[in-house]
Amino acid sequence: MSGNASTTSSHTLARIAGASLPPRVRLLLEQLHALAVEVLEQPLKLTMVGIDRELFQQAEKARNSQVQSDIYAQMRELRDHSNRFPALFFDALEQQLVEFRDIRHSTVAEPKSTSFKTMMLVEDTDIDRDIVLHEIARRESNRTTSQLQLLGQRFGVLGAQPAVEAERLPIGPYALCRIVRDCGEQMPLNLETQLALYRVFERQVMERHTELIDRANILLAREGVLPGLVYRPYLVRPSAPRGSGQTAPPGTTSPHASPAGAAAGNKPLTSWQGQMPAASWTRFPGMAADTTASGFAPPRTSPTATASAPALSALHSLLGAARHAQTPGIAAAANGQAGAPAPSTSTPAPPAQPVPSQTVMDVLGRLQVQAASPGARRSIGDIQAALLGQIKAEHGPGAALTPQDADTLDLLGMLYAQIQREVRSEGPAAELLTQLQVPVARAAIHDEAFFVRDQHPARELLNAVAESGATWLSDDEGDPVLLQKLGEAVNQVVTGYDGDEEVFAQANQRIQSHLRAAARKAEVTERRHVEAARGKERLQAARQLASFTIDRLCTTSAPPKFVQTLLREAWADVLTLTLLRQGEESAEWQQLQATSARISETTCAPAGTDADAALGSQVETSLLQVGYHQDEAAAIARRLSTPGGNDDITSRTELTAKLKARARLGEGNEQEEDVATGHTPPPKRSAEEEACYRQLRTLPFGTWFEFVTNQQGDSQRKRLSWYSLITDNALFVNQRGQKVAEHSLDALARLMARKQLRIVTEDHGRLIDRAWQATLRTLRSLAGSKSADPESA
Repeated sequence: MSGNASTTSSHTLARIAGASLPPRVRLLLEQLHALAVEVLEQPLKLTMVGIDRELFQQAEKARNSQVQSDIYAQMRELRDHSNRFPALFFDALEQQLVEFRDIRHSTVAEPKSTSFKTMMLVEDTDIDRDIVLHEIARRESNRTTSQLQLLGQRFGVLGAQPAVEAERLPIGPYALCRIVRDCGEQMPLNLETQLALYRVFERQVMERHTELIDRANILLAREGVLPGLVYRPYLVRPSAPRGSGQTAPPGTTSPHASPAGAAAGNKPLTSWQGQMPAASWTRFPGMAADTTASGFAPPRTSPTATASAPALSALHSLLGAARHAQTPGIAAAANGQAGAPAPSTSTPAPPAQPVPSQTVMDVLGRLQVQAASPGARRSIGDIQAALLGQIKAEHGPGAALTPQDADTLDLLGMLYAQIQREVRSEGPAAELLTQLQVPVARAAIHDEAFFVRDQHPARELLNAVAESGATWLSDDEGDPVLLQKLGEAVNQVVTGYDGDEEVFAQANQRIQSHLRAAARKAEVTERRHVEAARGKERLQAARQLASFTIDRLCTTSAPPKFVQTLLREAWADVLTLTLLRQGEESAEWQQLQATSARISETTCAPAGTDADAALGSQVETSLLQVGYHQDEAAAIARRLSTPGGNDDITSRTELTAKLKARARLGEGNEQEEDVATGHTPPPKRSAEEEACYRQLRTLPFGTWFEFVTNQQGDSQRKRLSWYSLITDNALFVNQRGQKVAEHSLDALARLMARKQLRIVTEDHGRLIDRAWQATLRTLRSLAGSKSADPESA
């Protein structure tokens, strides 16, 4: 199931090119559509996979054969049309973009009231769909209120009209919900299937909507559409940086590709913990090998097993090649060891008599509660040895596991070993992972597609537990409530699992509910820090413009030295506060510029003439408004309104001491002052540092980074919540949304070039996905194969 992105894209370029829009607007709409294809194409494909899976689960639970037959018919219809879904979606999105200036119809709205005379079943159906879609759009709109307002302002500029409301935005949540409804109507789906489609659409596509809006805002700002716009708008001086103005480094196919040769096309991870997208394990290198020589053929007991047969065959072939090339290596990897000696084979072994998988499940069931009791840490290899011992005791010395079950336990052991490398051994998560070993082993043996099925419930729970103890979490990021829920979930599985994977799904759902709630709290906390950082940015931008204005005044007219000092230290506060309150285009700012010119003209006049009383009164009043005391304001006003800058009442020494004793508006440490005023420019960046710097200025807000913390390579994850293209300042928060660091983009670029900082991409977002990739690399290494995977080097 794959949509033809290139075909869709070229068709869209042709349609937008023919629209009656200004050339620059058409170009920006083309870029926005290409961005939407890049962000949403894969989630749309996963939506079709998810709805097929959900319908299959509904069919298995159908109350009678007729309902089951109807669901299977819907599944066949859906599969016949699923390839068209992304193309239909982007075609409708294209139409929204072309006609965004003329959209006047209602969005997915509250159900309309109808008269009793016209009330019909089809209207009830429409109301049902409207309710579901309106709630989906409302929830997403509440999560991205500020981003949608910014994008609405920018679309208003594109359309030469007032700001576009969130309900009318062509790539807003309401528009996407309208599109998915239209697409559902174009496919032969009944009401229940359409409602299921909406639920899967929310999980797969709307999870990426925030990234789409953030990147759209960055794209338009970079192209000069309201650059510097924030949630509380302010005006920046025309000479301030307008967007990044940068292009991707030569040879880079995507602005989000990791620097220094990382794989192109890997998107930065922006989701919070518990909301990271799951990778498809069947697409990892090594899972699509030629399987013609493999004798493995999984039982076709379900559509999942049938669809997964090639990937399963490839996996077992790879494992067989690795076992043949280096027999001791498999056992060593499964136990997390290196170089384990091969067992002695001096005594002939009795002929193997494989026992059925159900027998293995029963024996593991008896071991399940025993193995979960607190005690020494065990490996999957230990459990496998205990399992074999019990089987031989019950069925004779020749009893053995089937090749498929043995492969499953070996693979699981290798996967567990890789997971434990990324989990702190002293934390509570390590003990919980040990307790899950037997239930997960039973789930893997019970479902032959455990390693290739997307989002298997047992794997999802395993990942949730492992990520709670990941090595990149700092000691102060522990969540006591989460640990309690993890313990309850693991206990539920240990005591309740007996072949029904729904136990894993329910346990994981409880954890994910808590993680989603924690993510919402983190977003609120993060938003407060971002607003504070934006306020600081406005202050620094105002101080830069005030400093620039005074420097230009002092250069052109050259007032006395002490007058220049008073202008830069006292009068600059007046200019800064006016810019913050009124903006650069206000009448108050124009009046202050005229006052500044009068100060320069007056103080440059020969000493001995009369002071300008009106000017002195105006300066004193302005200084009082920024917090100066009466005597200080009067002394400074006399100096700034008297020819030569003289004052017979207060000496320079006394006034200088008073100025040094008071804090200036927005005063910080020396480093912050230098960054704000630009007095100490950073050293020139190398070519690699410059490429990293340009990439950083295009990243979406919310990107996760890994900071290397020591020489051993240990790292800590931090979230890039916000950065300023004006001040170059970047704000980082932790998993709870709490501020943990501030860096300049220049410093971050230098760290990236030295490999002390890494962008976390979606293919490396989830711990269990990284562990499986490492497992496959180990197998290929043992088998002696040369993979095309760039990370295998």
